[in-house]
Amino acid sequence: MSGHSKWNNIKNKKGAADALKGKVFSSISKLIRISVREGKSGDPKFNPTLRVALEKARAANMPKTNIQKAIERGLGKTAAGTSIHEIAYEGFAAGGVPIIVVAMTDNPNRTAAEIKYAFSRNEGSLGSPGCAMYMFKRSNDGGYECTMPMELEDKEAINHIQNMIEKLRESEDVEDIYMAVEIDEE
Repeated sequence: MSGHSKWNNIKNKKGAADALKGKVFSSISKLIRISVREGKSGDPKFNPTLRVALEKARAANMPKTNIQKAIERGLGKTAAGTSIHEIAYEGFAAGGVPIIVVAMTDNPNRTAAEIKYAFSRNEGSLGSPGCAMYMFKRSNDGGYECTMPMELEDKEAINHIQNMIEKLRESEDVEDIYMAVEIDEE
């Protein structure tokens, strides 16, 4: 009987547990990066939001190396000394919905490829600079808000957009996603 060995059962359980742990670590890492960037300090003594994020990381048994990497990325540096840049990628999702994806990356080529892949697999297209930015303005908190909101009724397009957002959020470099339409993320 194929697939019924003890090793196969252990492998499947461990794989599922590791995938779940990876998602938790990724979200906590993003929380640490954001709190460091907003608090402008990598020291929890001077940054209360970082202190809370570090408590969450310890509760999830996140390794210290992952925590340190997240703090360094939040400060804008990597362990190798390369700097991290904020880049806004623009494009259109299914139904012609303009989207801005803000990423913090040390390798713009890798990040652009990941974002382009998420767009292309979900009926979207990554655009050139300025193609969608005219529909947004910079808000006081450093994000973007839409000046020309749209309405979308097509259920299939909404499904594609939700799938694309999910794929984009899986990327470690993506910080924020702004759209010209309101969609309930389930």
